[in-house]
This record gives sequence, structure tokens and C-alpha cells, in this order.
Amino acid sequence: MRVAPDALLRALADGEPHSGADLAREFEVTRAGISKAVRKLESWGQKVSAVPGVGYRLARRLDLLDARALRGALAPTTARRVVRLEVLWEIDSTNRYLLASPPPPRHELAVCVAEYQSAGRGRRGRRWHAPLGAGLCLSAAWQFAAAPRDLGALTLAVGVVVRRALADVVDLDVALKWPNDLALDGRKLGGILLELAAEAQGRCHVVAGIGINVALPAESLATLCDWPRGAIDLATAKGGTPPPRVLLAARLVEGLAELFESYEESGFAPYRAEWREADYLLGRRVKLDDSAATSSGIARGIDADGALLIETPGGARRRVLSGDVSVRSG
Repeated sequence: MRVAPDALLRALADGEPHSGADLAREFEVTRAGISKAVRKLESWGQKVSAVPGVGYRLARRLDLLDARALRGALAPTTARRVVRLEVLWEIDSTNRYLLASPPPPRHELAVCVAEYQSAGRGRRGRRWHAPLGAGLCLSAAWQFAAAPRDLGALTLAVGVVVRRALADVVDLDVALKWPNDLALDGRKLGGILLELAAEAQGRCHVVAGIGINVALPAESLATLCDWPRGAIDLATAKGGTPPPRVLLAARLVEGLAELFESYEESGFAPYRAEWREADYLLGRRVKLDDSAATSSGIARGIDADGALLIETPGGARRRVLSGDVSVRSG
């Protein structure tokens, strides 16, 4: 027999020392079997100390997710819409997983949350990686009858949903950086990745992926992004006490269900004013890298369709639908 690494992790999640002999008896394996499972935990980014005479201990306590607890935290109206809810220990990408799965029935939501993503992605193929249990990696799939007229602004609307959930759960005023980043105190808190696939009869299968830094080790935060001030997590923002991840995940799922249900009819309009209030780039000098060239100017907000407006050095306004935008210093 062998011990499943996830089962061992749950046993160690309290952050207290656990004797190797006790663990071997509990899981009915040898001490070598426990040692092998510990190595798997380390490959997930967990620091496990092994002290002779004391036992195994995680470097930090883990707030692990559970599908039953997450479903129980949902409002009943939302829970009835969630046709599939999975909490996975390890996967390459929650977005990729849902895109490769059959789309949920109309007016229903499929949700996948992963404790560890080996190939989490952001825009332009950038990797988003956090140790197991340190971030929130959540994707939700929905099927529209046809591509919504404001499909190009759906990422921005998802950003508003995430901002509302964070305000509700942790009382933080998060800024939104066009088109898909979450910013706090000038540092990156997380990001959004929207992907879609055309279906039969013109239907549109959409997957919204959300990644939020919850309680990352300092060394992970230091290398997580290329922003001038780096990254931040919720634990740092809240003085060392991150929110329960199950509660944050539940509020996100509820917001996404409401957004998707109404978006075909109302589009981006109900979210536009709030997005503008949270606009991180507004008035800043920015650099735009797109498929055509690199240019710079002053960010002047978004238009009614969610396109970024950049005022060029000559005073003209350029409407940007896609590209990589960064803040210029000086």
C-alpha cells in the first residue's frame, strides 16, 4: 500500500509536528512510504521539515479546500445552478480542463478549483504559479446561446465581479488594470483569463479563470510577476491573516453565475461605471506592446465597449482592443 499525498497533506495541514511512526500507523504504510509521499508534497511547493525525534511538520498551516464545504457555502439559488463542482489537488490548468470538457447545459455553471496548477496561464501564455494552498485558482464555464454583443468586454466585467467579492470578503478596495489584472497598493494581486470555444448552432462556450494570491511564501511573491513593485497577497494586505478561501471562492462563483446569466441581455453596461471607478491605469503614462508596434501615451480610461483609450504624444486618442500595457516610470 501507499499513502496518497493529498491524504498526508490533510494530516499535516494544521502546521503541527506529526511523528513519522504515528503517520505510518495511521496510513498503514512503512516509514519509507511516508517519506516518499513527503517528497511529492515538496514537488507541490510545500516545505516539510523532518526533525529526528519530533516528526514531520509543514512550514505553514494550510487552509485546504473541500468541494462539499464550497457547495455548502454557496447561496441556494447559485448552488442549484452549479451542475458540476470539482476541487482537484493537481492539474495543469483549470481553464484548459473546463475548455476540454463538454460545456454545461444552458443557464448552468461548471466550476473547477485546483489546489495546485502545474501550468497555470495568464495572457499571452504567461505562467501563473503558486504553491499548493497558497492561492485561489478557480475557473467557471458557461454556455451562451450565441456570442454576446459585448463579448470583448466580458473580461472587464469579470474583473468587477472579482473586485466585489474581495470587497465583501476582505474589505479591500482593489483596482483593475486593463484588461485583466487585479492591483492593490501598486502591486499585482491576481489576474483573469477568459477563453472561449465556438459550439454547434452558434453557441459560445466561455471559461473564466481567476487567480488570486492568498497567502504566498515571501520567495514566491518576489518572483511572481514583473511589475515594478512586484506582487502582493491577501495575507500581507490583511496584516498576516488571509480570508477563508472557501468563502472567497463561494462569493466568486455567485458573482460569476449572476454575471453570465444576465450578460446576453444587459452586456457590459451594468459594470462599466464601477470598472471606471477602479481603473488603475487612468491618467498614467503607459507603454503598449501589440502585434503592430510598441507605442506610449497617457491612459484615458475605457470607452463604452471596454476598449482602452490612450492619448498619444501628439494629442490624438487611440482605441486599443488588445495588447500588453505596462505603466512607465518617470
